[in-house]
Amino acid sequence: MPWVFDPHSGGVKIPDTVRKRTAERIERYAAQHYAGKYTRLDIRFRGVLCYIDAYTEPEDPSPDFLKVTGETKEEFLARVRSFAFHLCRLRHFTEDRWSLAFYTYSNERYEPCVFENGTFFGTPEEGFEVGATYLRQD
Repeated sequence: MPWVFDPHSGGVKIPDTVRKRTAERIERYAAQHYAGKYTRLDIRFRGVLCYIDAYTEPEDPSPDFLKVTGETKEEFLARVRSFAFHLCRLRHFTEDRWSLAFYTYSNERYEPCVFENGTFFGTPEEGFEVGATYLRQD
């Protein structure tokens, strides 16, 4: 069987210095392009992977909705504020060469995908842009 390169396996463990710079780059990009669309980001690293989640401020629920959920307004807001939107997972190859997996809520897992540039590789900022689909919704 011939060898085939798979951009969604393997990768290079992310050095601490690259983790710090990558988190700063993602935070800066998100603040510049998505200010007001999220309350905070959670950027985590594990081995060769970088996970990006976002938290948002929920709208006040209607009284009818609260009757259905059986929650008070405060309980509802606390629950929804603690929900993380899984935006994407990046796989590290070099500091500016990452592959991307988009979180699909229909399958509840990360699915390999291409960047908006049509290739399997891009920067952390480009990966955030794909994942930010969930933040664009109004």
